[in-house]
Amino acid sequence: MALVDSVPEIWRRFELRGSLTLGQVHQVLQAAFGWEDAHLHRFVTSDPFAPLQPVDGDFPEVPQWLPRQQCEEPGDRPEEDCSLDQLLALGSGEAFYEYDFGDSWLHRLELVSRRPADGNSPSARLIDGARRGPLEDSGGLPGYEDIMDALADPSHPDHAEHAAWVADITGSAEPFDPALLDIPAVNRALAKQF
Repeated sequence: MALVDSVPEIWRRFELRGSLTLGQVHQVLQAAFGWEDAHLHRFVTSDPFAPLQPVDGDFPEVPQWLPRQQCEEPGDRPEEDCSLDQLLALGSGEAFYEYDFGDSWLHRLELVSRRPADGNSPSARLIDGARRGPLEDSGGLPGYEDIMDALADPSHPDHAEHAAWVADITGSAEPFDPALLDIPAVNRALAKQF
């Protein structure tokens, strides 16, 4: 899975049991990107920002899977009632996950391969990836990129302000490394969840 339009690309490759509910997949993605589940999210089978094509003069209703308590529209479906396998089958091996409708962190989920489940293997395991997840509330990709540019240049007029904000968000005064992805730490977090 990859964060759509991220440059350089921010991506993750998992081994996941297809029987995980979408609510559980949401928790996996939160752990893998270092987020705190502070915003709304949804799953869809096609890019939610692509132009809709009319069918017989009508625009088809696009279903979305949300936490049950947030289902309000006719096309809303409870994520607790759908497995990862079911979602990917509906999307022909591809689906999308959007987190934080303001920042709009859109992820393309793609089935790379299938293999029989090993009873001893974990339900969710991060096996590869690149770059840490963008910081919560950083303004989507454009805002995050602006913050990273300011952090990388001590002479940038916003360097001190952004450095203080990042230290507050991360709870650390250590320099922020956007290239860092601590796979063992993610897998420890996933092992606690499952």
